[in-house]
Amino acid sequence: MTPVQDQPAQADYMVIPKPESVVLSGTGAFMLDGRTKIVRDSAVPEKDAEFLAEYIRQSTGIACPVVSRVRRNAIYLTVLDDPGLNADGYRIGVDKDGIHICGNTPDGLFHGIQTVRKSIPAGSSGAVAFPYATIADEPRFPYRAMHLDVSRHFFGKDFVKRYIDLLALHNMNYFHWHLTDDQGWRIEIKKYPLLAEKSSIREYTVIRREYDKNDGTPYGEGCYFTQDDIREIVRYALDRHIQIIPEIDMPGHMLAALASYPEFGCTGGPYKVWTRWGVSDQVLCVGKDRTVQFAKDVLSEVASLFPCRYIHIGGDECPKTEWEKCPDCQERIKAEGIVKGDAKSVEDALQGWFMKEMAVFLKGLGKTVIGWDELLESGAAGNDMVVMSWRGVEGGIAAAKQHTDAIMVPHSYLYFDYYQTEDRSQEPFAAGGKVTVEKVYNYDPLEGIPAGSRRYILGVQANLWTEFIPDEHHAQHMVIPRIDALSEVQWCPLETRDYPDFLQRLGRQKNLYDQLGYEYAPYVFEGE
Repeated sequence: MTPVQDQPAQADYMVIPKPESVVLSGTGAFMLDGRTKIVRDSAVPEKDAEFLAEYIRQSTGIACPVVSRVRRNAIYLTVLDDPGLNADGYRIGVDKDGIHICGNTPDGLFHGIQTVRKSIPAGSSGAVAFPYATIADEPRFPYRAMHLDVSRHFFGKDFVKRYIDLLALHNMNYFHWHLTDDQGWRIEIKKYPLLAEKSSIREYTVIRREYDKNDGTPYGEGCYFTQDDIREIVRYALDRHIQIIPEIDMPGHMLAALASYPEFGCTGGPYKVWTRWGVSDQVLCVGKDRTVQFAKDVLSEVASLFPCRYIHIGGDECPKTEWEKCPDCQERIKAEGIVKGDAKSVEDALQGWFMKEMAVFLKGLGKTVIGWDELLESGAAGNDMVVMSWRGVEGGIAAAKQHTDAIMVPHSYLYFDYYQTEDRSQEPFAAGGKVTVEKVYNYDPLEGIPAGSRRYILGVQANLWTEFIPDEHHAQHMVIPRIDALSEVQWCPLETRDYPDFLQRLGRQKNLYDQLGYEYAPYVFEGE
């Protein structure tokens, strides 16, 4: 039975991210109640209509059947070509006949569905009155993402799906999934089975940054995703209009892989999965043909699992100390005629050569490489690669100026493993620094980018590295509500952003988190 209430709940459009334009139309309201149907046209994925029905049921208890046709008292879902909107744009009209959600693409329509969902007050019971209105909305950037590191600490299928749900709630369209690192390999590779069976397990974990202390407990047994797991999660994300970008970091951050296959290193080992945090000097030996083939073999399997056009291959924090002494690497430099050029050293140029090899290989598989901003120092940037600017904004600015696509992820604004307030005694242990909700909100990804180069900034993401985040409770605490501020940076035109107004809407969003069972950091609600 549908719950009964004395007065209908009042929907409003004070949602996050804030729509670009909301125009109320008079004083009337459409009543969503037990007689309301959901109507979809043939271009609308059936899943989207089912999602909307489930969102309404979760929020109100009302069951809205999905039908093919009805004239009034319905929510109408339509995909149509509107030259006034970009691919992720949508329009909503609310009138006496119902709620009309139109998207330029199924992606845009899904974002409109999220806006209707979030317009319903959390904890409603029964009918909801939607004021007559016209909403026109589209995102500022085409790339809107969150990142999750599952290497340092593992987060299983259920949490990854819940994380994807959180991204969908915030109109994001990419999930950057960091699957491998020195401290653990988390994806099954059929050709190299030891990567999952052995490289996923480290002997113990250091306690915070006290490297002379550890928990004495092996970590990671069974903590990897099978290829069937990956396919399941990819399908889950695609149903929610999110593409997953896998990251296999190379040629550095590969110590876990070397622990199982030492022949791909410069010295031959012995190696072991790292129990420390930081940057290891032990990296892939790119002077050996068999190492280059190993990297291609791994990437080939990864590419077959992820339909997204992008694959992230890292390229950050790769010390060259072993390469400087390695006869194979030095011979590669000579054989390929590698010179320093624009790189910092000839060994940096060797890394650039390797990254280009991977980019060309992946391009043949229909993929585009993303790499961290060290690409610029190795001379590899360009060549259809995308630079992810993490050490600051400078990498993104430099890439855009040379007409190379870039994504802005500066750590001082968008690393969510950093502290959230000045008073660290009230916070769980974090990586350092301080990134408040307000600091995230006030970030402008286009600052410093010449007007003629701004189109090369594809968008924005925030990163959650998990060296000091051992469980799901801690992860949610670090992400929410900073993800709300991030979503407005990604979605809203700069001139429409207003922090006090955002805080009012955030208070309303908090009620939705309570309803959905998400945890969050309380600081911004208590006064940062």
